[in-house]
Amino acid sequence: MKRVEIQPRENWQKIVEEQGLYFHTSEDGTPYWNESAYYEFTRQEIDQIEKATYALNEMCLAVVQHVIDNNLFERFQIPPGYEEYIIRSWEEDEHSIYGRFDFCFQPGKDPMLFEYNADTPTALLEASVIQWHWLKAVHPAGDQFNSIHDRLMEVFQTIYKEVGDERFYFAALKGHLEDYMTVQYLKDVAVQAGFGPIAGVEYLDIDDVGWNNASGIFTDLQEREIKQIFKLYPWEWLMREQFGPYLRSARTKWWEPPWKSLLSNKALLPTLWELYPNNTYLLAAYFDATDMEIHGINDYVKKPILAREGANIAVFEHGVKVEETEGPYTGPAIYQELWELPNFDGHFPVIGSWIVNGWACGIGIREDGSRITQNMSRFVPHIFGERVHYGS
Repeated sequence: MKRVEIQPRENWQKIVEEQGLYFHTSEDGTPYWNESAYYEFTRQEIDQIEKATYALNEMCLAVVQHVIDNNLFERFQIPPGYEEYIIRSWEEDEHSIYGRFDFCFQPGKDPMLFEYNADTPTALLEASVIQWHWLKAVHPAGDQFNSIHDRLMEVFQTIYKEVGDERFYFAALKGHLEDYMTVQYLKDVAVQAGFGPIAGVEYLDIDDVGWNNASGIFTDLQEREIKQIFKLYPWEWLMREQFGPYLRSARTKWWEPPWKSLLSNKALLPTLWELYPNNTYLLAAYFDATDMEIHGINDYVKKPILAREGANIAVFEHGVKVEETEGPYTGPAIYQELWELPNFDGHFPVIGSWIVNGWACGIGIREDGSRITQNMSRFVPHIFGERVHYGS
């Protein structure tokens, strides 16, 4: 694995906009999509990442069964009354579409799991489409670990066979451009997979999802029943909405399914460590900082159980807080062993490994100038297999 600096394409902003990426530059004018560099991997390194993704997916599925068998819902901050709803979703094998494992990958070592974005992962369009077009334009002789689009097509074809011609909604939080473009991309994939000719495929702000109390159904702005909906909106928020209690009795089917709520928060990390202690892909993680001391771990990271986009994360070295990000999240936290990211001249990359419909199918790389990856950390494309010999 190496980081290679290059000259960006002329008019790269216009190019990526034509491919659907409009949030390519942050508010302060620095590129979010950063093609002034790329990361290059050996084929063996890609195989390592793929192997780790499959292994962790199996472990996470085992966690869901473990939580159900041992009634650990409170640990995962699931509001009371939703247990049976989640269990039913799991036992009925409701289909999962996608998720993203975030890895620290030090060359020469196994990938280490930082966290699993199992419910509402973004950076999808960049990983699936934008970096693939970049590859074909800049490194046509190279390859890329990227069959994300094809796997998304497959999963929506499978869903279409299950639900038929019912109207399918795609929802996100109003005013969030990245979320909007992510669901627009997924909506386009669904149309390509066969949705839409009869009942239609529509975008809906999550704020505009309504509840018709008389009929006992969720509705859109035209009071039409919502039977199928993909929401880029966290389960922990949805369950706490005013209409949250109606989720359990309505006929509406939500994607990602309710059982994914057990994998979409940080309580997953210490639970994985309990079930698979000293696993080669896991960092030590606990629910109490004193457990870190007991096990002789002085360098660790504190993460709120319910938090997103790198907010409210604190880094401790020798038990002393040395770095912290701002954010709105409070409440219970977990503590995870500190694992240093590779440092490429002040660039710290995190590997996002995508799993779609059960298939490990590609990676996207986010890098930052600090050790904590946040919402606008830069997306950098990657290649592998272009060169036979790698330097030191």
